[in-house]
Amino acid sequence: MSRYLDQINSPEDLKKFSAGELTELAAEIREILVDTVSQTGGHLAPNLGVVELTLALHQVFNSPVDKIVWDVGHQSYVHKLITGRRERFHTLRQEGGISGFPKQSESAHDIFNTGHSSTSISAALGVALARDLAGQKYSVVAVIGDGAMTGGMAFEALNHAGHLGTNLIVVLNDNEMSIAGNVGALAGYLNRIRTDPKYYKGKEDLEQVLRRIPSIGPTVLKALERLKDGVKYLLVPGMLFEELGFTYLGPVDGHNITELKEVLQRAKTHQGPVLIHVLTKKGKGYRPAEVNPDRFHGIGPFARDTGQTLGGSDVPTYTQVFGKTMVNEAVENPGIVAITAAMPEGTGLVDFAAQFKKRFFDVGIAEEHAVTLAAGMAREGLKPVVAVYSTFLQRAYDQILHDVCQQNLPVVFALDRGGIVGEDGPTHHGLFDLSYLRPMPNMTIMAPKDENELRRMIRTAFVHDGPAAIRYPRGQGVGVPIDWNPEPISIGEGEMVKPGSDLYILAAGTMTGAAEQAAAELEACGVSAGVVNPRFIKPLDEELILRCALQTRFLVTVEENVLAGGFGSAVMELLERERVHDVVVTRIGIPDTFIEHGHPAALREKYGLTPEGIVRAVGRRLSLDSIAGDEIRYGKATS
Repeated sequence: MSRYLDQINSPEDLKKFSAGELTELAAEIREILVDTVSQTGGHLAPNLGVVELTLALHQVFNSPVDKIVWDVGHQSYVHKLITGRRERFHTLRQEGGISGFPKQSESAHDIFNTGHSSTSISAALGVALARDLAGQKYSVVAVIGDGAMTGGMAFEALNHAGHLGTNLIVVLNDNEMSIAGNVGALAGYLNRIRTDPKYYKGKEDLEQVLRRIPSIGPTVLKALERLKDGVKYLLVPGMLFEELGFTYLGPVDGHNITELKEVLQRAKTHQGPVLIHVLTKKGKGYRPAEVNPDRFHGIGPFARDTGQTLGGSDVPTYTQVFGKTMVNEAVENPGIVAITAAMPEGTGLVDFAAQFKKRFFDVGIAEEHAVTLAAGMAREGLKPVVAVYSTFLQRAYDQILHDVCQQNLPVVFALDRGGIVGEDGPTHHGLFDLSYLRPMPNMTIMAPKDENELRRMIRTAFVHDGPAAIRYPRGQGVGVPIDWNPEPISIGEGEMVKPGSDLYILAAGTMTGAAEQAAAELEACGVSAGVVNPRFIKPLDEELILRCALQTRFLVTVEENVLAGGFGSAVMELLERERVHDVVVTRIGIPDTFIEHGHPAALREKYGLTPEGIVRAVGRRLSLDSIAGDEIRYGKATS
């Protein structure tokens, strides 16, 4: 039992705690974070770094009347613990449990749903402006990390907020920079003077006196202003934010609760936008996370004593196969360059970055820039690969369409985490990529059935003279043999995996394996089901699909993507265009909803993306005798 945390059912309970008690509470919270995340997986290092900051925020401000917006939100675990979710914290990221990100449906203290980076200042400014228009007085705070500040959207919001001059507090959680003690002390001294109301009153009185002195007064005043600005440029590290219209406070020790409370109190009473620069240590309090914060940024279940992840297999992940293939291809082709948006490890490019330093570009959290940068490189004859998670490429939609596809430039998009991702939930599932890329002219879209086919598709993309996207899932491959000298695939060429006489299952990407198992189950029940691996979502292998349609008059499409505008839609559009109207099409995929967090296997089962789900869908469509629960009793199907 925790001595202090058990007393906290809402942030209001923090108000009675002394600084010393808060320090002990912080230690308790770190123990719970490590214990819980070691079992559930999650974002450990970011949360360990913001324990004191979160406690100080909730002691100074009055949530939910005062609004706190967490950028990305993967550092909100401490916030959840002290806002009434302590008893459910063990369900973190589990199906039916609490989310790993802020979620308004969970708590009134979660002001804004987040999951992607660099959005908090824009959202917070919107809330602040709504407050002003309503004539209300509460505080609005955006908490953003230094990594998220590499996103252009953050600076767009800073620019607008500084221009408007409304009351807004931005807390910059910096877990990378370090500033020497004397500079920090001087900056703190200057900040205390500049935010003290007496300072402003004295400054105004001095200006009034100087203006009354004929001739010399205004000249002296201008000279003093120039001297003050010069000193600030030399001594204050936050002049960029000052020039954007913010009062800069900091840097502040993000693990000293007393200092944090003092600066937050000053910011709370200050008029106009304020930026507080807080220095924290990612992974603080758990040695393995302090030593390797990147690994513990987002991690699966691990052994608490050693920090070693649990489970494991000799089968490589799709990410690892992509990374190794990139290195192999780059040795042969000096024109290949790799671009990532702050995720070299997550996208499998660490080895590429080490071996080809001059051909590797990490642009920070700036997906829009990454895509147009790649377009410029492709324009000059290079073969750029933008390695990115499917859900994050959504942020660069216009750049793909306008800067790449309109000019038909040979940019390769390696879309990791395509399909259901799992415990990170709706902001991270890659369920929209087939639909948002398919309408773009000149775009070629591939989805491999296994890790070896991924290699072939990478080779295909490099010999293709135009934009190409390869969409593959998170996690391990199927375990097939790897051909390390793969042959490219002819653009638009599908694969007949198994012929059938009653129906064909057209299964996009890794759904091919589930389709094969479903076909075997149907075969045992007297239904001859063929399986096609389309390989290309665009362009389709039209001849193969039409042949299947005309042979059986019954097609089932399966995709780990939203049904709207996806692979199944493409098949139906083909049949409509070719006026093949007497074919029954059953589409299996994600309905018109956002998918919550949960184990990927459970989510696939829920939405019918399993062999059993495919069999049930076929049974319902063909009315095969009857369905009793999950058991289907089959008779012979008719086409």
